[in-house]
Amino acid sequence: MSVYRVIDVIGTSTQSWEDAAVTAVNTARKSLRDLRVAEVVQQDLTIGPCSAPRSTCSTAWNPCSSRGRTRLSSRVASPGTGW
Repeated sequence: MSVYRVIDVIGTSTQSWEDAAVTAVNTARKSLRDLRVAEVVQQDLTIGPCSAPRSTCSTAWNPCSSRGRTRLSSRVASPGTGW
């Protein structure tokens, strides 16, 4: 049996929601090892002088991975994710 943790990460882009999702996942990869899946759960647009698409992705990762020590950085964790 595997245990996975799920956190939400938000990515922004000046181009598209797809690029924003890629940014979110790449940010998560910097701090999480053995990232398994990402699901886009919300897309929105910041409003202001410089509007930008944002994508919120739920990412699942294995904290008990055999690929080495997993570390979690507070810069990618969202408040209220239940862990």
